[in-house]
Amino acid sequence: MLEVKELHKQFGSIHAVNGVSFKVEQGEVLGFLGPNGAGKSTTMRMITGFLPPTSGTAVVNGHDVITAPIAAKNQIGYLPENAPVYSDMTVVNFLRFAAEIRGFSGSARLRCVDAAIEKAHLEKVRNQSISTLSKGYRQRTCFAQAILHDPPILIMDEPTDGLDPNQKHVVRAMIREMAPRKVIIISTHILEEVEAVCSRAIIIANGRIVANGTPAELKTRTDSHGTLEDVFRALTLGDEPLRKVS
Repeated sequence: MLEVKELHKQFGSIHAVNGVSFKVEQGEVLGFLGPNGAGKSTTMRMITGFLPPTSGTAVVNGHDVITAPIAAKNQIGYLPENAPVYSDMTVVNFLRFAAEIRGFSGSARLRCVDAAIEKAHLEKVRNQSISTLSKGYRQRTCFAQAILHDPPILIMDEPTDGLDPNQKHVVRAMIREMAPRKVIIISTHILEEVEAVCSRAIIIANGRIVANGTPAELKTRTDSHGTLEDVFRALTLGDEPLRKVS
């Protein structure tokens, strides 16, 4: 389980994240939605330990990211937005390097790399230089890096942004296949992503959570019982009246 407790992040006078709290259980795929600048990526970076919070914390399978950061990070696979890679490396060498950083060696390192390549459907390009890959294959290489150690919690920031429909289909299929065994959070501003793979969604605006529910529940939030896009716009821009939620 992942539990986020009253996370705050200030950058000078800017309160980028303002009291964000939620829980995610194994088997859930949580869509973390918001417009650009809402605080999505900042929240993900605090949960994964890449950015210290101003206050609050996150507890990852019982490990506090503030007081037990290494133990917490061992539980997490993280796919950041525009994930960095070493373009001059081949796919397999990059993943072996990442596995070594994770503490794998010898035959265990080879096994976890081969398993990640299989899960991310990278067999065809395993010996190809990353600099020559399409954006879809680069993204899947970064995805493979995130799942090398078979983490119980997987956090992905904009995992399909910029991919074509076929590439999106492959990434979403990988997420669905892993979902029953993991806690998965997908930070995105792409609403179709939520309806395609998420069992629950949180909408954040101006650093605060403004909605939390299944996609079907969120659609009932407008008087017109509209689309998820209608709800998103109403909650983040105030374009349409919202129904009161008891």
